[in-house]
Amino acid sequence: MIPRIFPRPATLVGHRGLGKGLVQGHRENTAGSFLAAVDAGLQWLEVDVRRTRDDELFVVHDAALADGTFLAELTGEQARQYGALPVQDLLDRLPPEVGVVFDVKSSLEDAGRAADATTAALLGTLATESARRRPTLAQSFDPAALRQLRQAAPQVPLGLLTWLHFPIGQAVAAAAHLDIQVLAVHAGSLWPTTAAEPQDVPSLERIVALVHGAERELLVWCPTAEQAGHLVAAGVDAIVIDDVPSQVRRLAAGCPV
Repeated sequence: MIPRIFPRPATLVGHRGLGKGLVQGHRENTAGSFLAAVDAGLQWLEVDVRRTRDDELFVVHDAALADGTFLAELTGEQARQYGALPVQDLLDRLPPEVGVVFDVKSSLEDAGRAADATTAALLGTLATESARRRPTLAQSFDPAALRQLRQAAPQVPLGLLTWLHFPIGQAVAAAAHLDIQVLAVHAGSLWPTTAAEPQDVPSLERIVALVHGAERELLVWCPTAEQAGHLVAAGVDAIVIDDVPSQVRRLAAGCPV
């Protein structure tokens, strides 16, 4: 039996801290946003990870910064001048009981590097140390990054991310047969859309049952408030949420998430 990553009922995970964009005056992926999410009651946070050209790791979502400069072309010192948050600085400021989901962002530049010098491999040492102190998961859309993480940090649980409208059948089957603990799907894969015929999307309950039957956990990211309520009822293991304060208030009021 694979040890559990997320406690039940569904664990709420702060997306980029308090939420995407600007939430209650806190800009995403800043120390203030992450600490505000903890103050709001969250025990898990999603942390984007990118590297600079001199191999420092920063909490940055997009490849390019606001002025179009690519983070991978900057030194760590230059990234700090832009206001980017070093991953290590964030971990030093978080309470040790707060769990971290590292979202590894492979870059174009990783293609020209040896496997042990990629963004994922660089995160390996830091993720290993994080896992000694706090609950930790590392996830990526890039299957090669997961392989690199498994080699660099064999004790760190891994998650496979899938994008909006990615076929749920392929996602569940892939997760079952990869060396990972968590399938992390976008909410858009779980409901019929113009990209997926209704008959091709099983019920939430069936999806959860199949993921759990394969001894994996199911994380769903960026659902609407209404969708989140259905996810909780269906028994998903974790939900990555935006607008953390309003979601927590709904819980406190006894509403579904």
